[in-house]
Amino acid sequence: MTVTATSTVETLPPGDLIEPGGGADWAELAVPDNVDRWYELLLPTPRTALDEDLTALAESVRGVHTTPHAAAMALCEQIRAEVAYTAGATGVQTDAVQAWRQRQGVCQDISHLVVGLLRSMGIPARYVSGYLHPSPSAEIGDDVVGQSHAWVEWWVGRWTAYDPTNGVQVGARHVVVGRGREYGDVPPLKGVYSGPANTGQSVEVTITRLR
Repeated sequence: MTVTATSTVETLPPGDLIEPGGGADWAELAVPDNVDRWYELLLPTPRTALDEDLTALAESVRGVHTTPHAAAMALCEQIRAEVAYTAGATGVQTDAVQAWRQRQGVCQDISHLVVGLLRSMGIPARYVSGYLHPSPSAEIGDDVVGQSHAWVEWWVGRWTAYDPTNGVQVGARHVVVGRGREYGDVPPLKGVYSGPANTGQSVEVTITRLR
């Protein structure tokens, strides 16, 4: 059995990135109205919960940056530097603590780590599930094998989207599937298979630049 889904999507170039000293300050994020508004995006989830080491890391990053946005950017760079992207090192059930302890994982793990740390600092954060066009120089009409991908968004007066795995702003190569608290809310593909265990399953994503 083959299931095929085809979509035409419009993506946008990166937006204006907030200056390191810009955006809402720590006091504004702590205002009760803002805490209530983003309450679900400030709570830990099974895949984003932290241990004592990670909680201490969040506190140390917050302590040296005067604005939440500057702290978020610094945090992304630190996680990218310390957690190696290693395909196959983890599975969909891996949580942030496991990925941190082994210092390797995939985009899902890096995003879970960043989301959990941001929330620990009091910054509303959400996990974004989607696809990434792997070739910035692809010609119009060329079919390329795409990649399922994950990145993060945080709120500091407005939402900022950032890809901590690649260390870049989210832009025209990123295709959003959904936003949630963690992977479990917005997997790119979800369903139930019933049949012989040896049948096997495979998923392939093809992305074509149209303009």
